[in-house]
Formats: sequence, structure tokens, C-alpha cells
Amino acid sequence: MRSWLLLTLLPLLGMGREVPVADPAVLESAAREAAPGDSLILPEGEFRDVALLFVGRGTEKAPITLKAAVPGKTVFTGGSTLRISGEHLVVEGLHFKEPDPTISDLILFRRDSKTPASHCRLTQCAITSSLREDGKKESRWVGLYGGGNRVDHCVISGKTGKGTTLVVWLGEGNKGGHQMDHNYFGPREKLGKNGGETIRIGDSKTSMLKGGCVVESNLFEHCNGEAECISNKSCGNLYRGNTFLEVGGTLTLRHGNGCTVEKNVFIGNGVSGTGGVRIIGEDHVVRGNYFENLAGDDARSAICLMMGVPDSPLNRYFQVKRARVIGNSLVNCKHPVLIGLSDDDKAVLAPVETVFEGNQVESSKHPVIEARCDLSGVTWKDNQFDCQKTGIPDTPGVEVGEVDVHTLAPLVRKDVGTSW
Repeated sequence: MRSWLLLTLLPLLGMGREVPVADPAVLESAAREAAPGDSLILPEGEFRDVALLFVGRGTEKAPITLKAAVPGKTVFTGGSTLRISGEHLVVEGLHFKEPDPTISDLILFRRDSKTPASHCRLTQCAITSSLREDGKKESRWVGLYGGGNRVDHCVISGKTGKGTTLVVWLGEGNKGGHQMDHNYFGPREKLGKNGGETIRIGDSKTSMLKGGCVVESNLFEHCNGEAECISNKSCGNLYRGNTFLEVGGTLTLRHGNGCTVEKNVFIGNGVSGTGGVRIIGEDHVVRGNYFENLAGDDARSAICLMMGVPDSPLNRYFQVKRARVIGNSLVNCKHPVLIGLSDDDKAVLAPVETVFEGNQVESSKHPVIEARCDLSGVTWKDNQFDCQKTGIPDTPGVEVGEVDVHTLAPLVRKDVGTSW
């Protein structure tokens, strides 16, 4: 029988206090008296098969916090789960270790469908596993519901089975606007089929809704679950300042429109299958990113623009329209730019109203552009290619010669994740 740690926190008046919670027997009574600004302190130790339910209402200036007495020393194992529901709640310093792979959802930002979390935070926490999953049951580690929540300075590493590591759910009162920053997303082995994403924002059914999420300053290392390390499936999201180190996949703008991908670093070190950014849909901006030694091809090219399906349903391929690929630097990538990839026999619409401007490419061995479609819908401005072959006929807006490539410094392990 799983024990239940019930934290029903009422916004009472009073100064912030630190309330030790020695064991589940005293947790409930302590939680009843918690007020905005209070912190409930969980003891050191390993707790197995515990269902944490953290419900309450803090304020912006005085959140209610559930945290470990010593960061990282309060460890939950087995079938332990966490549900966060309410407003302005913070969970800090917990470690979920070797979670049971049959759990559908390990951490959820809601109690149930009617009580999502708003302006809540998961910080300085870890989810780590070395367990083998059988691959039959779908399991997710973090599910973001509600609006305005944040996951930051966490370590999330070691997932092996089917199911996206972190999912943002939209629609039905879930407004998005979440932030995921300064996290370390560690190795995730190849799944060999769909369902191995590290982050997914939305899904095909809600892909025309505004996600409004920010994914910023995270380090993704060896996240090889599938071709889409990040699967964008909503509108208006920002991916900025992240580093992808030897990731066997791409940041894929799969569904949704109007997203921005800027100042990210993609380092492949020549590892097979390492990719960059894949573009599908309308009004996306890919600017100021740095791509180096990526060895992927086709959908895992450094920059890939897909073909579109006429009158595409939500779950197929929208035509690339009004894409802006601006000021990116590409160095020694096996396939720097691919325009017109199709893995759908009905995808016949080439990109239109699309601009490549101010990009710098060094490619001594491979053509810069691989064009598999009509390029009349693409405009070239002030691009500089240091290469043997451009891959396209001489084109205004493409200058061939020596290039002084602008670089970006990648994030390293000490820049992200927990401080403990």
C-alpha cells in the first residue's frame, strides 16, 4: 500500500516559518497550519512508494515551499510520485531516484483535471534512473499543466523507455506560458520509434494554440531517444541559449507556427545522427545559432526545411511559409542546409516567402545547400559560404570566399542543473 503525504496548504496570515516534517504522521497536521511564506522541511532519508500531494496557495512574494532539509538527501524511490496543485508553490532539493518505470506520470503540475498548478516551481531537484524499461508502457517524468510554471536548475537523466521525458499540455484551461531553464537533460538512449522525445510542447490536436513557453539555457547531452529531441507542437514558443551536445536528433518545429530558435549551440563532434533544427509550418525564425561538426543527414541535417502537404490536417506537414533563417553559423557539418525534404508522398509544397540572410558557412568537404525542390520561394541575402561547392547555381545573396565565422560558447555541465 502506498503511503500518502497530503500537503493541503491554506493561505493563512502570518510570518514565514520553517516547519520540520519528521514523518508522514506529522506532515498533515503541519501542512494544515502552513501559510504563505512558510517552508515545510522534509528530513534526510530514502522514502519508497510515497505519493506526495502538495496543494496550497502562496503568493508571488511569499510562496509556500516544500524542500529537503539537506538538498539532494531526501530521496524518493520506487512508486513515489509528486502532484503540485495551487498557486505560488515551490518544490526544492528533492531527488527521485530509480522511479518505477510502470508509473504513467512521475511529477504532475496538477492534482486532477480540474486543479492545475499556476505559477509554481520545481527547482534544484533531480530525476535519475539506471533501470531498464520494457518499452511497452508509456511513462512520462514531468507533466506541466496550468500556466506560468517553471522547471529550473534540475537534473533529468537516464530515461530508457517509451514516453516523453517532459511534456507541456495545452487546452482545456491549460494556458502554457511555462519556463524551463538551466536544467541538465542527461543521456537518453535511442528508443527506435516515436515517443522518445526529451521535451514536447503541445500535441497535434492543440498545435494551433499559443504555447508561449520559454526553453532557455539548458544543456542537452546524448539525448538520443528519437529524431525529435525537442518536439514543438504549438505556437509562439521561444528556444534560446540552449546547448545540444552530441544529441542524436533535432530541435523540431513539428507543428504550430511563429516560434523562435535563437542563440543555441549544436555540437556534434562528428557523431553519427547528430542534428540541428528542422522547420515545418509558418512564421518561424531561426537566428544567431551555432552548428558545428554535426554528422546527421536528411531530417537530422543542421538546418532542414520540410515539404508541405496541401490542406494539411493537423497531424501532417504544414507548408513552410515566411521562415526567416538569419545570422546562423555552420562549421564542418556533413549536411549544412537541406531544403525540400519529404517523408510523406503527399508533401509536394516547397517553402515559400522564405529568407536566408546573413548566414556564414564553412564546409570544405560537403556542398552547403542540398535542394530537393524548387527554390523560387527562397530569397538569399548577404550569405557567406567558405566551400568548394554551394550546391546551387550562382545566386545573388550568396558570396563564396573566406569567412570569419561568429561562434557561440556552449554551456558546460557546471552551468546547469542542481548545485548539490
